[in-house]
Amino acid sequence: MTTVRSELDSADFRELTDDRDLTGAPGLAEASVPLHIVGGRPEIDLPAAQRAVADLLTALGRDPHSAHLADTPRRVANAYAEMLTPREFELTTFPNDEGYDELVLARNIPVQSLCEHHLLPFQGVAHVAYLPGERILGLSKLARVVELFARDFQVQERLTKQVADWLQDHLEPKGVGVVIEAEHQCMSLRGVRAAGSTTVTSALHGMLRDSAASRQEFFALTGVNA
Repeated sequence: MTTVRSELDSADFRELTDDRDLTGAPGLAEASVPLHIVGGRPEIDLPAAQRAVADLLTALGRDPHSAHLADTPRRVANAYAEMLTPREFELTTFPNDEGYDELVLARNIPVQSLCEHHLLPFQGVAHVAYLPGERILGLSKLARVVELFARDFQVQERLTKQVADWLQDHLEPKGVGVVIEAEHQCMSLRGVRAAGSTTVTSALHGMLRDSAASRQEFFALTGVNA
């Protein structure tokens, strides 16, 4: 069995194999294909982050050495490190032996990310679907792929496209659809203070983009009018 270790940086996704062709290895079409996924983000310097938080508190007129704020720099640095670090996971595909050719949809996948413009959270749900080709994917892994890209400084438009592009490139389905509905705290807590407003973004590939019937079915099942 061929094991593929993959690393994600801010620009692309690279695959490292044991020098065998993934598609040409003997018997591979009948076997599961695991990919070890890790988020190759820049290393987080926790001590420097703590110092920066302490400096920010000082700049905001607060005493970072007071009883209530003394441990805040450590807590904030650890919180951002957690929110910016996706968990490693094994993504395994299986042969589509039954020839299933209908939509596979995971709805209401929780999404939490950080707006790169204000460093404030946005959160909501993602609906991720694909039309299987030769291989199918474990359902929980759709949520893992969402997390892989969400744990970063993001804008919702990019996040939506990254999830769809990744699934299209690595699962090679007949089509992919991703919808994200999220509330942004940079809108609800500041500026216009539009609490409760939701931003909806979508990205489509293959038949879900080219076929009106498939596209309509996808949006109907997600509950999004399109």
